Amino acid sequence: MVALAYTVAFEGVEARPVEVQCAISPGVPAFAIVGLPDKAVSEARERVRAALNALSIALPSKRITVNLSPADMPKEGSHFDLPIALALLAALEVLPHDDVARTVALGELSLTGLLMPVIGALPAAMAAAEDERMLLCPRACGAEAAWVDATKVIAPASLAEVIRHYTGAHVLEPAVPGEVTDAPAARDLRDVKGQERAKRALEIAAAGRHHLLMTGSPGSGKSMLAARLPGILPPLTPIEALETSMIHSLAGLLDEGGISRVRPFREPHHTASMPAIVGGGRAAKPGEISLAHNGVLFLDELPEFPRPVLETLRQPIETGEVMVARANAHIRYPCRFLLVAAANPCRCGHLAEPDKACGRAPLCGEDYLGRISGPLMDRIDIRLEVPPVAFSDLDLPPSGDGSAEVAARVAAARTRQAARFDGREGLRTNADAEGQVLEGIAAPDPEGRELLTKVAERFALTARGYHRVLRVARTIADLDDSDDVRRPHVAEAVAYRLSTAPTS
Repeated sequence: MVALAYTVAFEGVEARPVEVQCAISPGVPAFAIVGLPDKAVSEARERVRAALNALSIALPSKRITVNLSPADMPKEGSHFDLPIALALLAALEVLPHDDVARTVALGELSLTGLLMPVIGALPAAMAAAEDERMLLCPRACGAEAAWVDATKVIAPASLAEVIRHYTGAHVLEPAVPGEVTDAPAARDLRDVKGQERAKRALEIAAAGRHHLLMTGSPGSGKSMLAARLPGILPPLTPIEALETSMIHSLAGLLDEGGISRVRPFREPHHTASMPAIVGGGRAAKPGEISLAHNGVLFLDELPEFPRPVLETLRQPIETGEVMVARANAHIRYPCRFLLVAAANPCRCGHLAEPDKACGRAPLCGEDYLGRISGPLMDRIDIRLEVPPVAFSDLDLPPSGDGSAEVAARVAAARTRQAARFDGREGLRTNADAEGQVLEGIAAPDPEGRELLTKVAERFALTARGYHRVLRVARTIADLDDSDDVRRPHVAEAVAYRLSTAPTS
């Protein structure tokens, strides 16, 4: 007789169901795991054997075969330990077959029978809910998985507790969801002295999810401004929080099962490799652009990033998803992020200051910013020059609105956009609109259309650049609480588009 248990194999954020089949038959004593297992799955037999031995459960002197079906799907990770142990215990008549077959299980076994935490409990719970099965996972993962209230989650601490639960000796209570993570104290825009135009650009970028590039000499406040962007972004909606948490679950970033409503803010160093940025490496893990899904990706010193790494951002910026293609894996991850980049005008950083600039000016500036390709620059909506702040201005009182006031305006603009798109799939902010939808929501008045046409002809805007100006103008109108896109809105959007070279 073949005993069955169920688990999942991860392909990106999707959890594919896997049937664990265990057969005990006469023959030379052996314990084989088949079905395209990786090294960690193949080693499960030794961990399962030791864990059962710790519970004084001896394996019979027969041939034990465990098949992971479908057999042509790669199986990776130590979370297969627990479902293999369940199928084996069911085959030994220690656990009831039917109860085990109604369970999706994942967890790593220690040699003493304790259940160790694994990644991916949240997407596994989603898969269990779709199959109308219960989820069995380690206690450390229970609070995370319990956020999926469509399925029952049991989170034992050891294999002994699993056996007592299934045999009725001690039935475990379902796990409860972890707490919503509180947002850390956000940095306030009032800390930034001057830079009113930059603050305005930051507000527009936050309101419509428009990509932003800030260029300025060292110490002008570019990183300081970017660090205050999370403080003006609205919290994640429940759907966005679930999407983001599923990616962070696969990366092992959820703390004690808590789900955060704070938008991610990722700031990789310019020495990061391509797999670190876009995803890949062992098991094709999500990269920084996916970890920033529904949040902010801040690239400081943008020209210092390797050219191939920057070029890989072009497609994700347009589509909101990335395909990590490897010889043995083709994984799709969502990556709808807000790109904020900062750059010096040249390598020395003092191109605009004749008394400090190097002897190669202005060619050094052209060479330095020339590392950012035209196609990538064309995808950046707002380009902003950030002038240096005089030290005498640092003693002045705070100017402009603080983060709380700006955040209220951003939230109101986002609410207008949500009502406008009315739940249409893939449309959440103005940056997502394209085609006829964009023409319908962002068509400017006759004066605005005339201005945009002149600018497009004078500066040879690409079709993409033309549409991105329309999106920014629509967001500026939303912040102005205007149903129509008028000439002042278009003029401001154009000013940000043509602020830094190269223009397109």
